[in-house]
Amino acid sequence: MRTALKPLAWPLWLGILLWPLAGPVTSAAAAAALLGLVLARRLLPWKAAASGFQAARLPAIAGRWRAAAWAALACLLLALPLALNRYFLDVAITAGIYIALALGLNIIVGLAGLLVLGYIAFYAAGAYSYALLSTHLHLNFFLALPLGAGLALLFGLALGVPTLRLRGDYLAIVTLGFGEIVRIVLNNWDSVTGGPNGIMSIAKPSLAGLALGRPAHLYYIVLALCLLTALLIHRLNGSRLGRALVAMREDEAAARACGVDTVRLKLLAFMVSAAVAGTMGAVFAAKMGFVSPESFTFWESVMVLCMVVLGGMASIPGVILGAAALIVLPEAFRQLQVYRMLIFGASMAAMMIFRPQGLWPSKRRRMEMEEGG
Repeated sequence: MRTALKPLAWPLWLGILLWPLAGPVTSAAAAAALLGLVLARRLLPWKAAASGFQAARLPAIAGRWRAAAWAALACLLLALPLALNRYFLDVAITAGIYIALALGLNIIVGLAGLLVLGYIAFYAAGAYSYALLSTHLHLNFFLALPLGAGLALLFGLALGVPTLRLRGDYLAIVTLGFGEIVRIVLNNWDSVTGGPNGIMSIAKPSLAGLALGRPAHLYYIVLALCLLTALLIHRLNGSRLGRALVAMREDEAAARACGVDTVRLKLLAFMVSAAVAGTMGAVFAAKMGFVSPESFTFWESVMVLCMVVLGGMASIPGVILGAAALIVLPEAFRQLQVYRMLIFGASMAAMMIFRPQGLWPSKRRRMEMEEGG
């Protein structure tokens, strides 16, 4: 019975969601269209059609299609600044920054299984470090970038050491408090951080005397950092450290009994994740030319966590998809600004009810869901 009613869940939820926005006729039409797609996907004999292929040729065909898809995606990303105006390019840059942030948080939440609610504090550390180095020492952006990552890494170490014995709700509360402490310090340390007024006149990136402050330049910088972050996490996933992090996430006591150094792994996860956030914080400061405590509130930490959960924990494509969706879609529906939070809340509730594994779950998560029914 439950399996039979499952195809009706998404169309029904879509109709209810659109009813106050578009009226009964449009919402019913959208729900009917989605229901038709769901039923067609279930009823059409895809497996019978696929059985006509030779099994030995399928891996080679899939490999060629995968390579062609990656090549097309790379060309699209490289050519994107040529097709977008300044506004949409700014949205793309913001999406790239949050994609890297979500990938960094995925190390702690997705791989290590530690619930962190103060992640934005590391982002703030990188942003303010570049703001101070730029305005007081006039340090070049590319020289200040590793310094911002290093300062955030130290923040990660400072948070990781006292929370080694904490998990679950207790760890979440401590990290939430840490994030609020950082924000309040930034807001009240007027002589250094400028207090509520923030820091202005932050220099744009430059290299060998060539100014790189235009949106297209920032886009390529953010794209390169996103690719490096994704490559780092991909390599971590396939390494012994990655497998040890997953083992710790599944059962910390069993992992410790098997010889896994959980203390070192937790500190490593905190430091690497914090370094990624600090790097993107410096990019954010260079993009905006201004930083203030209002940019690093608890809501920002929640948003980044929602990106990881929505896309699929421990899944690189899923996290990228979740971050892009939560940044790009609100801008695409800006004319519905009054209803944006309603749509956001309803969408997150629907995801947790109907697809808790995320939009693009990892292979391990998909296998677990299939085994669970």
